[in-house]
Amino acid sequence: MCYSPRLMTGTRLKAIPFNRELDAKGLNCPLPVLRTKVLLNKMRPGEILRVEATDPHATIDFEAYCARTGHELLQRNETAGVIEFFIRRADLPRRI
Repeated sequence: MCYSPRLMTGTRLKAIPFNRELDAKGLNCPLPVLRTKVLLNKMRPGEILRVEATDPHATIDFEAYCARTGHELLQRNETAGVIEFFIRRADLPRRI
């Protein structure tokens, strides 16, 4: 299990545990979501994926993807142009 020290909760730092991570920096739509989908399909229900992306549309794309599939977007952070997403894999994700 890995931890991200950069999650902000109010004014305190809080570590988010995650099981896998994906570096999607430099990739444009739809590649960050497609690579996320592939990785989430290999993970167990309830596990958490940390994704780093730089595509400015990634926030909208990940929100829509999670809403359609049932995966839970736990947190989104942005630092210096890098957007960090924490996604919990659904028990029974819907296919799209």
